[in-house]
Amino acid sequence: MNKLIIFGTGDIAQLANYYFGIDSDYEVVAFTVDDEYNKCNELEGRPVVSFENIENNYPPEEYKMFVALSYAQMNKLREKKYFEAKNKGYELVSYVSSKCSYVSQFSHGDNCFILEDNTIQPFVKMGNNITLWSGNHIGHHSVINDHNFISSHVVISGHCVIDSNCFLGVNSTIGHMVTIAKETLLGAGSTVSKNTDSKGIYVPARTVKLDKNSDEIKL
Repeated sequence: MNKLIIFGTGDIAQLANYYFGIDSDYEVVAFTVDDEYNKCNELEGRPVVSFENIENNYPPEEYKMFVALSYAQMNKLREKKYFEAKNKGYELVSYVSSKCSYVSQFSHGDNCFILEDNTIQPFVKMGNNITLWSGNHIGHHSVINDHNFISSHVVISGHCVIDSNCFLGVNSTIGHMVTIAKETLLGAGSTVSKNTDSKGIYVPARTVKLDKNSDEIKL
């Protein structure tokens, strides 16, 4: 088994430990975070060590790393730690669920986290440091660039481009041949049929409460 260190101690790190443990050729041996955020000595029965000197106890010649952070700061925090880990000499690995339908002939990049029930169609190209939560559809000939977070049940149609550092909310839908510009934020349930503006925020109309009770409606 390849020896793996996970950067992070939050929910995503805990989930990464679980997924790697049940569905990969990697054995998680330790967690690491910046020393100022190290509030515990152990997580999931494994040591939590300081990132500042991680290479002294877990040299990059013997251990690989996965950066398990969220979409904070439009993925820029995860991007920062991605490059810091690389600068220390660590090879960053990806997790792709065995329950994912990955039928593109092109390989994904490193430090990707691709969970169950994703459908990745032919001719899709994916960069580095991408999170695909559960149940997304990535349409044919689309390109997903580096440092993106795509949450659950997102539909990306064919020939789309997702530029870097974007967040795509739950159930968002992107039409055919649309480009999502750098640092775009799509709110849950949003539908986009035209190219977005860089750093734009797109949200759907709000759900409203009717002036009736549910038992007054005939279903």
